[in-house]
Amino acid sequence: MGSKETVRLEAARSLDRGQELTRRRNRAERRFRWYGVMALGFAMVTLVVLLSSVVWKGFGAFTQYRLLLDVDLNSEVIDPTGRLERKDLSRANYDGLVRQALRDLVPDASGRKQKKKLYRLISSGSGYEVRRLVLENPTLVGTRQRIEVPLSSEADLYMKGHVSREVDQSNRKLSDQQLDWLDSLASQGLVELFFDWHFLTGGDSREPELAGVGGAVVGSLLTLLVTLVICFPVGVAAAVHLEEFAKKNRLTDWIEVNINNLAAVPSIIFGLLGLALFLGFMGMTRSAPLVGGLVLALRTLPIIIIVSRAALAAVPPSIREAALGMGASRLQLVAHHLLPLALPGILTGTIIGMAQALGETAPLLMIGMVAFVADIPAGLEDPSTVLPVQVFLWSDAPERGFEAKTSGAIIVLLVFLLFLNAAAVYLRKRLEIKY
Repeated sequence: MGSKETVRLEAARSLDRGQELTRRRNRAERRFRWYGVMALGFAMVTLVVLLSSVVWKGFGAFTQYRLLLDVDLNSEVIDPTGRLERKDLSRANYDGLVRQALRDLVPDASGRKQKKKLYRLISSGSGYEVRRLVLENPTLVGTRQRIEVPLSSEADLYMKGHVSREVDQSNRKLSDQQLDWLDSLASQGLVELFFDWHFLTGGDSREPELAGVGGAVVGSLLTLLVTLVICFPVGVAAAVHLEEFAKKNRLTDWIEVNINNLAAVPSIIFGLLGLALFLGFMGMTRSAPLVGGLVLALRTLPIIIIVSRAALAAVPPSIREAALGMGASRLQLVAHHLLPLALPGILTGTIIGMAQALGETAPLLMIGMVAFVADIPAGLEDPSTVLPVQVFLWSDAPERGFEAKTSGAIIVLLVFLLFLNAAAVYLRKRLEIKY
């Protein structure tokens, strides 16, 4: 009886220990789940705060206050010869016409100093708005037209509420008198808020109110085009050869190790390589999308090779065995079976690699794409910049108006990245083959 009682007690204790261990494991599992939820929540909160900050600061870059001026397109000033030739129309003093229209609105601005203060309320590029209008329609010469001219950066910031009257005028660029003039013009309905299309279509400028990301967007697209044209065929061909045709020996092992190492090399090293090879040795055009695309191709090529090899290796061995068993050659196996099945993974990796290339800055700084470029590039060898470099340039500018421009450029860059990632997800779902 004693032995049976002992066995029963040992069994009960073992059961209790097992139940206690189970409860501990369950508590540990619940804690682990909560840690995961907390980590995910922290990441989401951080992302929301970051995006909210960027959007809040960058929203002002997409809007602009403009002054409605009734400009007298005096034919004696614009076209004294009366021939309406484009050469003569281009050389006219449009700034003088704009300033005269502004003086007509604020007649109490007398004296040279007061007139200079008055002129600082509008952008230095206001005359170009009038010039563009006249060149588009020369028949307007001799008439009086209401034209929207952009306010200066500081005046625009004041109208948006970023400049306060409470601050002493010695600590702000606009004096109390200039603010009074602005308030008077706004009360007359002559200052209105417009969507700033020029920010999306225009090139860079030294003046914040005239700066746009259009040149950087075109430069980014041209650079990525060169990168894609080089990386995709070369990367996929290299992956197919290494995965399906190359013999496993020391040479291929050495190549694979170096490809993996190149994918981890800091991007600025590729910029130094591009500086020495494409600019120093080959003498190619500095700060051109062609050179930028070649440098980014060197950076992206190892990533595409690795991703493409992984996609090919993920195809089930039964596909290979069935194709070869039916008499297909190695080339037919690759072209008709492996590539179609691996294509979703290859395209996804390629697009992600292109998105990474879109965000690169350091290698492009080394080849001169940090230069100030006011014109929108029209070809692969025209001077240009890209969106990340444009963000870098504006973030270092001293004018306060570039703060919103910097955040606005970041928003445009994030939209591009989101588009590329969405395209990767769509292509993967669209081209995925069930097997």
